[in-house]
Amino acid sequence: MSSEEWAERIREVVASIPVGRVLAYGEVGAIAGAPSPRFVGTVLAEDGADLPWHRVLRANGTVASHLAHRQLELLRAEGVLAEDGRVDLARYRWTEGLASAPTKDQGLW
Repeated sequence: MSSEEWAERIREVVASIPVGRVLAYGEVGAIAGAPSPRFVGTVLAEDGADLPWHRVLRANGTVASHLAHRQLELLRAEGVLAEDGRVDLARYRWTEGLASAPTKDQGLW
């Protein structure tokens, strides 16, 4: 799969994260079949302004440090609360989206 195809799949996954739910970069990558969490971050940084980018977090539930205030503000407006700058992924994770992630056996990773 080309970088452009992965980028489009990442955009589709991020666009589908419902209000009030979040995913980690690696989870978005797994659903999209992308090569790495960093690739997800690159796609969002370069071509994610029109997406709900704020719903994508680090694996430990923290937000992007350079966008922390804005990201936490957007999440709070959707009912996603953070404590000490960390979102409880167990509470707010979009588990239905993860259920659609391809497995390594399917050859998409």
